[in-house]
Amino acid sequence: MTVGSPLDPRTLALNPKRQWREWAGFFAASAYAASHDIEYNAVRNAAGIFDVSPLFKYRVSGADAVALIDRIITRDATKIRPGQVVYTPWCDEHGKVVDDGTVARLDDDSFRWTAADPQLRWLRMNARGLGVSIEEETERVAALALQGPLSRAVLGAATGVDWSDLGYYRRRSGKVGRIGIDVSRTGYTGDLGYELWVDAAEALPLWDALLKAGAGYGIRPAGLLALDVARVEAGLILLEVDYTSSRHALTPEQSYSPYEIGLGRLVDLSKETRFVGRRALEREVDQGGPERRLVGLDLDWDDLERLYARQGLSPVLSPTAWREHVPVFVGGRQVGRATSGTWSPVLKKNLAIASVDAALEPAGSKLQMEWTVEGQRGRIGATVVPLPFFDPPRKRK
Repeated sequence: MTVGSPLDPRTLALNPKRQWREWAGFFAASAYAASHDIEYNAVRNAAGIFDVSPLFKYRVSGADAVALIDRIITRDATKIRPGQVVYTPWCDEHGKVVDDGTVARLDDDSFRWTAADPQLRWLRMNARGLGVSIEEETERVAALALQGPLSRAVLGAATGVDWSDLGYYRRRSGKVGRIGIDVSRTGYTGDLGYELWVDAAEALPLWDALLKAGAGYGIRPAGLLALDVARVEAGLILLEVDYTSSRHALTPEQSYSPYEIGLGRLVDLSKETRFVGRRALEREVDQGGPERRLVGLDLDWDDLERLYARQGLSPVLSPTAWREHVPVFVGGRQVGRATSGTWSPVLKKNLAIASVDAALEPAGSKLQMEWTVEGQRGRIGATVVPLPFFDPPRKRK
């Protein structure tokens, strides 16, 4: 049964168009404003606030907490220091990605683990024989994402503390008035931003305090439509859109290794622990890597104009990101598929994320992508470009 977020008493009132979608069994706002463009512009030019409470959250603690995490994730968990956050995938025994998320070290023996899909059973299965406690906190802990170039100023105004010394992918505790929060310099927009983790009972006063503190900075509540455009610009993948969890895959082609979805840099084959999927990933590397790779595509505007002109139309692009699989070609041969894309308001380009043959991974490779106008299928040029598309220096500074 779909349930509400702890922030529903505020977000319901802010959503007069009743634009909702289901996210992990929760209701989540698609947009609050008449157009999500307004919310997107707040994220890229001022500050936006998202309710990301539907993320699955787990507290992993105990003497063997590091050992459990190192047994599961592809990164070296022994290198995660208190106050640090890492983004990581984790795999099944075949080296195929189960999910991806963040692991934050709260203290020596305690971690917060987030995921897009439920992971409690997987964590407990791999915890056998270890002295570790695993608690699901999904409904007990609310999460707010404060994102955008003025997010630091808003957070400072709300807390009365300077946050400029909190490094990228670092975390520390703080307070908004009497409300205790944990702040991580993370997000899903590819911009300067923070995620605030708070007891669900304190979520409403925290929301109110942030909107009050941000009033002079142009803050706006933002929904999933704006977030989807921002995450494509940032080249950030989405579970069950840009890749399928190996637990849900119906065919071998639907399972992806980290190397196939742009996460190979997060696989540490030099670490001592024989983590789940390690042998399969070592074999994949020894064989020269996977046959398909994740790339960014810059779509040719002139070609798109010509397709519309054939129908006597001017180009019309949806302001929302798209999430369907679209064939990609070289000549008469299909060489992959685009998995999601968007018109980028900040870059003024038509962009897509795609899975293509490994030989086409180098930047500058020329392809074509299918594009349909008035029911007529055509093709437009597509040039492989590095990901992320949008990567402002302020994100890390």
